[in-house]
Amino acid sequence: MAKKEKLLFRCNSCGYKTLQWMGKCPECGDWDSFIAEKRHGKSGSSSGVAHIGNKPVPIHSIELQKEPRICTGITEFDRVLGGGIVEASLILIGGDPGIGKSTLMLQVLSTLAQSGRKVLYISGEESVRQIKMRGKRLDADSTSMLVASETDIDSILYMIETEKPEVVVVDSIQTVYNPEISSTPGSVTQIREASVRLMNVAKETGTPLFLVGHVTKVGAIAGPRIMEHMVDTVLYFEGDRSHIFRILRAVKNRFGSTNEIGVFEMKGKGLEQVPNPSALFLSERSVNAPGSVVIASMEGTRTILVEIQGLASNSGLGTPRRTVLGLDPNRVALIVAVMEKRLGINLSGIDIFMNVAGGVKVTEPAADLGIAVALVSSFLDRPVPQGVILFGEIGLTGEIRAVSHADMRIKEADKMGFSKGIIPGNSMKRTLDIKGIEMIGIRSLKQIMGILF
Repeated sequence: MAKKEKLLFRCNSCGYKTLQWMGKCPECGDWDSFIAEKRHGKSGSSSGVAHIGNKPVPIHSIELQKEPRICTGITEFDRVLGGGIVEASLILIGGDPGIGKSTLMLQVLSTLAQSGRKVLYISGEESVRQIKMRGKRLDADSTSMLVASETDIDSILYMIETEKPEVVVVDSIQTVYNPEISSTPGSVTQIREASVRLMNVAKETGTPLFLVGHVTKVGAIAGPRIMEHMVDTVLYFEGDRSHIFRILRAVKNRFGSTNEIGVFEMKGKGLEQVPNPSALFLSERSVNAPGSVVIASMEGTRTILVEIQGLASNSGLGTPRRTVLGLDPNRVALIVAVMEKRLGINLSGIDIFMNVAGGVKVTEPAADLGIAVALVSSFLDRPVPQGVILFGEIGLTGEIRAVSHADMRIKEADKMGFSKGIIPGNSMKRTLDIKGIEMIGIRSLKQIMGILF
């Protein structure tokens, strides 16, 4: 009788392991996420002799050299990476289906190929003819750009070894598999195996390698979290497909600033970078419209002026609606509670709708003041005076707290033609040298309502 095969159950979301199947993962809480895998015996030498690896060295004896970077020629993309692609780096880029991940990667490789670099684009989802059709639309046509359709990890590694490209893109990591492993492509085991082997190739050969990853329904990159810890940089390509704007955001970067963003505009011939996002986001703003206010937001090292729109209307439902787009719903609920308590504005029977124009997401507390002013403006049906820019964090007692980089925010507002800045009182000393805009420092929510309304 054949010996019964031993199985190990692994969570497809977080990688948690157990010897028996479970309906709910105790680590991440996902339901029906366990997949059966073969159990392997303990690895290592039977003699018990430890493997001899690299010898540790004193840290002071290590010589540092400036890491050379590969400039892609796409300024917004290089900005997010911290100045260009670092050699031997492993970069993971994720985003919703159809958002433009493959288009961006093909454009990046095209610009590198036009500069004379040998690049390799490996797709597990498209044939070489389909890649050519998309490349023709993007004007990606160079003898230095190689394309292949492959999903076998051994074939991919052999391709990298023989062709010796300077930059490689694997689109997507969920389609790559090892035929020696019984689990299906896209499973935790396959993704972990492919990621480890590709990481080893990148570090050993010094070849920068991009991995394109799918995202789950909650917006996280599909597969084990270990993949995000393993790579050097994690990029998210954000945006609503109904909008023309796309935002590339760095959430992890070992070689540059995190939370850096690059702004692109989707056009017929692919993605076009936006050097001045503030002008683009404010180009269609209505003048003297109640419920509209402009704030100065920091995204990494860049200041972006965005329009926050608020709408407060009488509700015909038992439970008023709270619809928030581009902002943190919990933050909006907190500010509404502060307004009711400190300003005496009754919003309990009012429908509240909040939106950041252009499909941008603003998560920093500096947007608190803009949220409150937009709601009061709509509630009173009084527009905010033209030429006013504001920012500040609101505390639970109604105080206005200082935020970082106040001088950079005001300089951007001055450049865009704003004449008055309403900022936290504690930030006034950081903006004294800026003469082109009138500054008003406030310390409470009641104070700004008296100034504007």
